[in-house]
Amino acid sequence: MPKVGMEPVRRKALVDATLRAVGDHGSLTVTMSEIARHAGVSPALAHHYFGSKEQLVIETIRSLLRQLRADAVAALREAATPRERLSAVIRVNFQAHQFAPETVAAWLAFYSEAQRSEAVRRLLVVYARRLNSSLVSSLKQLCPAEDAAQIADGAAAMIDGLYLRQGLRSAPVSIATSIALTESYVDAQLAAVASTASPDAGRRAPVTEKR
Repeated sequence: MPKVGMEPVRRKALVDATLRAVGDHGSLTVTMSEIARHAGVSPALAHHYFGSKEQLVIETIRSLLRQLRADAVAALREAATPRERLSAVIRVNFQAHQFAPETVAAWLAFYSEAQRSEAVRRLLVVYARRLNSSLVSSLKQLCPAEDAAQIADGAAAMIDGLYLRQGLRSAPVSIATSIALTESYVDAQLAAVASTASPDAGRRAPVTEKR
């Protein structure tokens, strides 16, 4: 019988073990018994707390999303300007514990599972919407709404794409490089919008006749 007061500790241990086990396997083929062994508890106790492996996987994804959101809120508190807030959102998605090999591998496994599980798919849609909303919120203060939406889509695609590259392991991209690439894309897009909006944009230079 589970000890009184130990449930939060055991549940967290099982969530952490799921992340490690899925990351090590690179897929969700890991069994509940293997996860329980990683957590140092019996399979029966794991089933007692979560009922099934799918429920444990769902809670693991929720835990990752909660941590990501908490990190984003903390980073945004330190940002004073819209551009700093934009950088904070980008930086949070590439911080060390989110970009750890086992975490990246687990995210890739979760994305694969989303093709079969509606519950997993909904959670990943929540992640995508939060990321898009955070990017658009700052970008709308730097450029027109239509441009903000387009730049946000591009930045989010870069973030997800760089995660995919990291998952290959044979061609990993460092945290610093990932941040720099995404920042460079955002800067280039904002500069292009500013150039188009400039009063001199589109004004043709005078043509000098050849002698």
